[in-house]
Amino acid sequence: MPRHTALTPSRIQVLAAVYLPALLLAVSEGMLVPTLPLFASSLHVSFGVVGLVLAAESLGTLVADVPAGALLDRFGDKPLMVFGLALVIVAVLLLVFTRSVLTVIALRLAAGVGLALFNLSRHAYLTRATAGGRRGRAISTFGGVGRAGSFLGPAVGGLIAAAFGLRAPFAVYSAVSLAALVVVVAAVPKAEPGAVAARAVRPRTATFGLAGFAALRRFAGVLSTAGVAQLMAQMLRAGRKVLLPLYASQVLGLPVGSVGFILSASAFADLSLFYPAGLLMDRRGRKFAIVPSFLVQAAGLALVPATQGFATLLGVGLLLGFGNGLSAGSMMTLGADLAPPEALGEFLGVWRLVGDAGSSGGPLLVGAVADVLDLGLAAVAVAAVGIAAAAVFAYRVPETLRKA
Repeated sequence: MPRHTALTPSRIQVLAAVYLPALLLAVSEGMLVPTLPLFASSLHVSFGVVGLVLAAESLGTLVADVPAGALLDRFGDKPLMVFGLALVIVAVLLLVFTRSVLTVIALRLAAGVGLALFNLSRHAYLTRATAGGRRGRAISTFGGVGRAGSFLGPAVGGLIAAAFGLRAPFAVYSAVSLAALVVVVAAVPKAEPGAVAARAVRPRTATFGLAGFAALRRFAGVLSTAGVAQLMAQMLRAGRKVLLPLYASQVLGLPVGSVGFILSASAFADLSLFYPAGLLMDRRGRKFAIVPSFLVQAAGLALVPATQGFATLLGVGLLLGFGNGLSAGSMMTLGADLAPPEALGEFLGVWRLVGDAGSSGGPLLVGAVADVLDLGLAAVAVAAVGIAAAAVFAYRVPETLRKA
């Protein structure tokens, strides 16, 4: 497997410039988890259109992933972080003023493009900064920071929406994300002159460099298995985020504040396992965390139709959070393990493209099944996808842990 050069000890402190913005953005994203589905429903559209609204951000990310990889290798980490996050802030702020579902979908697509630029540049930065035997802990800690924000965000978003309306979280999202942008501008280092010069003289192609094509050919067998498994795994994760708030509000009739509490409790269970998950990936292997994670999440989703009220749905939410916490940072770690150093941005762009395709497919699957049947059977369908993901990871994906 490819090796990446870690940052020297004196530069490891620079990682704080990635973790703090990750926390702030995760709080912002978390605020929309209980409120965006309800906001979309308030526009008097079908479950299918609600699913499209919720998938639009992932679809925008999906479209931008591969071009973002090429831009990353050309311009470097910091410019993409700044531009991407600025685009997200503007797109979310405009949601405060729109009344058209088509405009909402367009703005969520634009936010997805910004997130593609921002997330890919962070992923590449962390890949360069970590060695294989410690990468699981470094990236799972990054995931844990994000989960801390996800724990706080839903409850905050629910309270803000209950007090000021479903549009208010969009304004707060923009303000918090603006603080993250200030941190990125102030703290993330610029690329070294030699690195910029090397990018400037690289041969250009329409989308991929020649090294990127070579990397795809060299790793085609692994990508055809690991990529498919990641696609299904991300469908499960995205479907879970849609199903819990919709089932709570539309089937069980719970108020938005209760929905936010359930999602924050689930995120707390998720948060509690990020470091043990990273330790497990670095000590035993990536698959020892990944396979049980998606089996537990599949079991939790299969139990959703059996819930009868707040307490039982809270229990299922905790189980889902525990399951997701077992694989904190696992997909980023796996992609970093597989990425060739000579085409890091291009490879990670393709890797994130596959994962984001799954993130887009999850809400669409939920919306389609719910329109034809109901939300309970949609939960069962997503659970089946999770079982398939666990099976592919267990039997078809090779272990990527390589200790120095």
